[in-house]
Amino acid sequence: MRGILSGMILAVAGAALPAAAAPTPYTMADFDKVPKIDAHLHLHGASQAAFVDVARKDNFRGLTINVDYPDFPPLDVQRKVARAAARAYPEQIAWVATFGTGGFEQPGWTQATLKDLDADFAAGAVGVKVWKNIGMSLRDGKGRLVMLNDPRFKPLFDGLERRGAIVLGHQGEPHNCWLPLDQMTVNNDREYFAHHPAYHMFKHPEMPSYEQQMAARDDLLAQHPRLHFVGVHMASLEWDVDRLGRWLDSHPDANVDVAARIGQIQYQSQRDPQRVRDFFIKYQDRLMYGSDLAQSDGQADADFARDLDTVWRRDWRYFNTTDSIRVPELDQPVRGLALPRAVVDKLYRLNAERQYPHAWHKTGT
Repeated sequence: MRGILSGMILAVAGAALPAAAAPTPYTMADFDKVPKIDAHLHLHGASQAAFVDVARKDNFRGLTINVDYPDFPPLDVQRKVARAAARAYPEQIAWVATFGTGGFEQPGWTQATLKDLDADFAAGAVGVKVWKNIGMSLRDGKGRLVMLNDPRFKPLFDGLERRGAIVLGHQGEPHNCWLPLDQMTVNNDREYFAHHPAYHMFKHPEMPSYEQQMAARDDLLAQHPRLHFVGVHMASLEWDVDRLGRWLDSHPDANVDVAARIGQIQYQSQRDPQRVRDFFIKYQDRLMYGSDLAQSDGQADADFARDLDTVWRRDWRYFNTTDSIRVPELDQPVRGLALPRAVVDKLYRLNAERQYPHAWHKTGT
């Protein structure tokens, strides 16, 4: 009887003990307490002191990415600035190299490009960026547009695959680029393409379609199954989290960042917040936070730092709270996702640390 009573008492006591509650989501009060990484920046200033000050205040580290983009400084200047920034602030700043496409048809171009990239890797670059000019503007000597899966680029990607290099790929444009202005989903795309009709692919049916751009990228990956690939800007599948999920399923070693595509996520979130929240939870090991902010020519360091702080805080509010948030990309407010803390830790830090294991060195180690 005593054993039975003891068992009953234990059972009752056990039943009275509450189950361990899942930790509540982070709040805005946690913003500067949680270590974070912005895995997609373009730091072009002569000094990075202002960036480092705001990054330390907001508990961020940054990955600055060089790009073969005409509106950015020349590639040799980008390389010099990135190397200097990572040397001066190794705990705060890491960098990604890139390559120019000039002369890509000439004998020896692949070997020379790989030699330059090897020097960048030796100088601390943690990856290499391949940009959308391949597929959208680069033409060969006969005037033909060159796609990413062009056989003339295969030796380059063979070499990067052998080296175990991390390749960050920006292919195509947002899906909105192929839509009429009145069907675009976010204000920033609508404004940009209204003022840059030369880049509005809806007006240029002679150019490759959106699906052709995606197919060229995926064909490249099929040819290089061991390539370490990061699809920046949500792999240009930002318009449909379900389709992006299927792409991630088909490329189990690939990762993506959300840089400059959070507005498109929020557009979907307005219509079906649970679908978007479920996507971030399901693919929590594959997603990295990034802002894509760049210091524009002539922009004061203090203004750039202020922009960073504003965007970082606004994005944190969306991912971590249930607040109703006004964002410039949308006319109507969007409610935050209040993602679990474990998901946020991966989105904002752990996945980037895993993807770029040689970045952000502590001094003295």
